Amino acid sequence: MRGIIEKQEGVRFDRAHFKEFGDWALNFEVVYWMLDPDYGRYMDVRQAINLALVDALAAAGVAFAYPTQNLIVAGPLKLEGKAEESAVQAAAAPLS
Repeated sequence: MRGIIEKQEGVRFDRAHFKEFGDWALNFEVVYWMLDPDYGRYMDVRQAINLALVDALAAAGVAFAYPTQNLIVAGPLKLEGKAEESAVQAAAAPLS
């Protein structure tokens, strides 16, 4: 990370740490200082850093796994009373 950030003009690297295990990710905290207060420049630099990181990871053979989730339904849902009437009305209503 340091090398990627230090290649950007007008940026000062501060620190990078492995922060935590997320539900679907390994989370890192990266801090760098923009020496120019222009927000557009900040967005350009952030994009350049992120794209360079993706390229560096790909060059190292690192692939991203995108999370999937399966929902298993044990059986049909039985509605009674007003809930059943509402479900039937909703199913019969035209899409707008």
